[in-house]
Amino acid sequence: MTTTSLPVTPVGARTAATHCPYCALQCGMSLTAEPGRTVDVTPRQFPTNQGGLCQKGWTSAAVLDAPDRLTTPLLRGGDGELRPASWDDALDVVAGSVTRIQQVHGPDAVAVFGGGGLTNEKAYALGKFARTVLRTANIDYNGRFCMASAAAGANRAFGVDRGLPFPLTDLAGADAVLLLGSNLAETMPPSVQHLAGVRSRGGLVVVDPRRSATAALTGEPDDLPVTGGAGPVGDQGVHLQPVPGTDLVVLLALLHVVVTEGLLDGEYVAARTTGFDDVRRAVAAWWPERAETVCGVPAGRLRHVARVLAAASPARGGAGAYVLTGRGVEQSTQGTATVTAAINLALALGLPGRPGSGYGAITGQGNGQGGREHGQKADQLPGYRKIDDPAARAHVAAVWGVDPASIPGPGRPAVELLRSLGARGAAGTYAEDGRPRALLVHGSNLVVSAPDASRVEANLRALDLLVVCDVVPSETALLADVVLPVTQWAEEEGTMTSLEGRVIRRRQVTEPPGEARSELWVLAELARRLGSTVVFPTEPAAVFDELARASAGGAADYSGLSHARLDADEASGGPGLFWPVPAAGASLSPHPGTPRLFLDRFPTPDGRARMVAVDHVGPSDDVRADAPVYLVTGRVLQHYQSGAQTRRVPELDRSVAAPFVELHPVLGVRLGIADGERVRLTSRRGHVEASARWTDRIRPDTVFMPFHWGSAGSVNRVTTDATDPVSGMPEFKVCAVDVRSVKRADGTEVVA
Repeated sequence: MTTTSLPVTPVGARTAATHCPYCALQCGMSLTAEPGRTVDVTPRQFPTNQGGLCQKGWTSAAVLDAPDRLTTPLLRGGDGELRPASWDDALDVVAGSVTRIQQVHGPDAVAVFGGGGLTNEKAYALGKFARTVLRTANIDYNGRFCMASAAAGANRAFGVDRGLPFPLTDLAGADAVLLLGSNLAETMPPSVQHLAGVRSRGGLVVVDPRRSATAALTGEPDDLPVTGGAGPVGDQGVHLQPVPGTDLVVLLALLHVVVTEGLLDGEYVAARTTGFDDVRRAVAAWWPERAETVCGVPAGRLRHVARVLAAASPARGGAGAYVLTGRGVEQSTQGTATVTAAINLALALGLPGRPGSGYGAITGQGNGQGGREHGQKADQLPGYRKIDDPAARAHVAAVWGVDPASIPGPGRPAVELLRSLGARGAAGTYAEDGRPRALLVHGSNLVVSAPDASRVEANLRALDLLVVCDVVPSETALLADVVLPVTQWAEEEGTMTSLEGRVIRRRQVTEPPGEARSELWVLAELARRLGSTVVFPTEPAAVFDELARASAGGAADYSGLSHARLDADEASGGPGLFWPVPAAGASLSPHPGTPRLFLDRFPTPDGRARMVAVDHVGPSDDVRADAPVYLVTGRVLQHYQSGAQTRRVPELDRSVAAPFVELHPVLGVRLGIADGERVRLTSRRGHVEASARWTDRIRPDTVFMPFHWGSAGSVNRVTTDATDPVSGMPEFKVCAVDVRSVKRADGTEVVA
C-alpha cells in the first residue's frame, strides 16, 4: 500500500496563506509560526509564481528576526543620541512639534513621504491623514522613483494605469515578447517560467545595455560582440544592447520599420486609436541606419525584431505579442516619452485589448500598484482620482466627512519635495516660501534610495523635525528626531495589489515584537493628539471597507471588494480579483473583476487609445571629457530596494555582502583598472567607491553598480536628480562618471 505524506501543522502553531513581502509579483507562500521558533516559509501554488520562490522569498522570514529590529520608540536627546521612549512621550513630541511648526508657518510646512511597500490600507490612511489632519499638500511617495513614467504614459494613452492590463500567465501563449529595461531573471525570478513558451518559439527580445541574466535567456552566446550581427543569433530570441539612454531610439526605429514595410494593423489603428498621423511623421526620421548611429544597435537587428513582432501579432495570424517596459527605460528624463513610444508600437501592431497580446509595465515594489491608487501621490485621491477634479473631491470628502474645500490641492512630486526640505538661507533661517520644515516618513529609506542622495541627506539634517516609521534602524531612521517601530508583513492583516492589478490578502501569522504597532494605530493616535475629529479606523478590514467606498466610481474601483470577499475567493480556489471591481446592485451578482482591460474600448472620452508623437533628446547628464563613461544602476537577485531588509538576512548578505562596479575588460585595460581593484566613480554630484568586477556582459563604454547599500557604497550619491518633465521621475538609469582606481601607481591610496 502506498501512503502520501502531507504537511502537518504542529500543535500550538499558527499557519497562514499569504504573499512574499518583496516585489510586485507577490508570490504565494504559506507561513507557519510555532511558539519559541522562527517562522517557516513554504511556497504555494499561485498564478504569478506557480509554486516557485526566489532566494529572497525563501529567506523572507529572517527579516522578522532581525537582531536590530526596532521594538520601542526612540527620541533624540539634547546630546544628539537616540534613546528609548514610551509611545505617549514619542507621539506627544511629534504632535507638539507639528502643531508648533504649522501654527507659525502654515500646514504645508509639514510634509509626508510614503512607500510602495505599504498595504493598501496603510497607503489610504496615510493620504487621508495628510489631507484631513495635517491639511498639507506636501505628500508624495517613493513610487515616484518607480512607476511614475509608466503611469503617466499609460494614463495619457489608455486613460488608465494598471501595470499589466492582463494576467501575467497570458504571456505563456505569445509568439513574441519585447522586454525593455527589465531584468526579470534577477528581480522576479519566478516570473521567468511564463516566458518558456515564447523562448521555445524564438520570440524573446530583450533590450538592455548589459547582457543580464534575462538577456541570457535569448540564447545568444556570451562572446557575441556588442555590435552583434545583422540577424538573429540566439536560438530563443534576440538581445539588443543599446547605448544607455537611447532605448527611445530603438523603439522609434522599430515603429519606422513597421510603418514603412507595411506591417501596420491599419484596421485596428483606424478603428481604435487617434493620433497616428503625427506619430507616423515623427518616426519617419528614424530609419534603422540613422538609429544605429545613435543607439549602437545594428540596423539589420532592428529590422529583424520589428518583423518578429509583426509576425506574432494577431493581425498577421500570430499567436500574440507583448511589449513590456521596466525601470531601465522609465527611470529617465525621457521615461514618459519612451513608454509612449512603446505603447505607440503596440498600438500600431494592434496588440492592446486583444487577448493574448498587449502592452504592460512591470511594477517593481510589492504594492507599487495599489500604493499609487489610493492617495499617496501628490496629485491623487483614492480610486486613482485626480485631486483637482471637483467631482472627485466631493466624493472623497463625503466619505471622509470633511468639506471638499478643506482638501489641499496638488503637492510637490517627490524629487521637488526632497529638494525643498529644510532649505535655509545663509543666515541659517528658512526662506518664507512654503518649504517644509518637518517630514514624516513611512516605508522609505530616502538616504539610500533617492537620487543625489548626499544632498537629500543634508536636507533631512536641516529639518526642524524628522519622524520615521520603520521596522529596522535604516540609514534614514538613524537621522530622525523620532523613530516609531511599526509592524511588518507577517505581523499584520491587509491587502496588496500585484503588478497585474490583482487584489490579494496579506495575513498575520505572528505577533509583533516588543512595542511595535501598526501605522494604522499610529496615524489614529496622532490624529487624536492633533485635535482632529476625522475618524481613523485601526482594524484593517474596516479601513479597507472605507477605502472601497472612497474608490467607488474611480478608475481603480475596489467598491465591490472586502476582506471577506477576498478570503472567500481564495478559499474556493479562485485566482484573486482584478480591479476594477465595482459594487453590484442588491439584485445583481457580485462583479467578477476585470482580468483583462480594453477588450471593448479604452476608458477615454471617445473610447480610443491616444497615440502621441515623441522624439529623442538624450540623457540630461551625457558623457563628456571629464566624465567619459556611462553609469547604469540596478538590482541584484539577493537584495531588494535600499537593502534595509535584505542586508539583515545572513544568507543574502553572505551571498552579496558589498557593492561592486561591473566594467568590461576593454574598459578596465584602457583605464588601468584590474579585476577586483577598488575604484571610485565620480559625477557632478559626488563620488562612490566599490570593487571592480570585470565582465564581458556589459558595453565597453558603460559601468554598472547596484543600489542596495548606503554610506560610502551608495551609488545614488552620484546619480542625478534631473526629472522627467511629465512624470517627475528621476533619471536613475544613466549619468556620466569618471572611473578611476582608488590607488596610485605606487599602490598608495588616493584620499579625496
